[in-house]
Amino acid sequence: MARVELRNVSLNYHTLAGEVKALEQINLSIQDQEFVAIVGQSGCGKSTLLSLISGLLRPTRGSVFIDREEVQGPNKRVGYMLQNDYLFEWRTILDNALLGLEIRREKTAEAVEEVKAMLKAYGLGGFEHHYPGQLSGGMRQRVALIRTLATKPDVLLLDEPFSALDYQNRLSVGEEVVKILRERKKTVIMVTHDIPEAVSMANRVVVMTPRPGRIRSIHRIKMCDEGLTPLQTREVPQFREYFTTIWKELNRDD
Repeated sequence: MARVELRNVSLNYHTLAGEVKALEQINLSIQDQEFVAIVGQSGCGKSTLLSLISGLLRPTRGSVFIDREEVQGPNKRVGYMLQNDYLFEWRTILDNALLGLEIRREKTAEAVEEVKAMLKAYGLGGFEHHYPGQLSGGMRQRVALIRTLATKPDVLLLDEPFSALDYQNRLSVGEEVVKILRERKKTVIMVTHDIPEAVSMANRVVVMTPRPGRIRSIHRIKMCDEGLTPLQTREVPQFREYFTTIWKELNRDD
């Protein structure tokens, strides 16, 4: 059964200059526990797709479904992790990780213990009472991920989650994130400009056309289906083939 489904989704923006087509006729089905990466040129509507799935935007035409239920607005089953970690510098790491639960009024003693266990399991044990300014960029991103996972979403949306990190940190944090999400059996939809990142992390890569964004192609990445980690995937000969094919599609004129 599809966990997330977009049926004939189009979105138009209205500006002072007139109507702008952002997305056109998007049809996409994402299965439970699947990791899907969306790539495309700037302005093609990648992040807009995430906003539609999260319920922050409503399509001009078509419908978005989660577990066969039409999305009518923000949904507790969806977690959204943005480009920046948005940690509050005056709150401790533990308090930052608990923020989503506080907002939902779900901060129970049991939930606090679960978050503490996640911090320990994911390399942040002993940092609970530190502040964000004392952490590296990669550690901050892990806190942001734990904050999102603490609310127990079924679907996780990642919008360029590693773009603020340097190359080495992107690789190591990407490796850690995939491990965490596989362990927790999450359905993941990630937007990225980085083709190698998409190919190394996702089960499928969706290639978008320039605006108005349409789906140009979908590539199943068999190395990820076989359970290889992102770093292992980068060492397989087919990795370069996927990269070259997707790069050419992104740079087509039609």
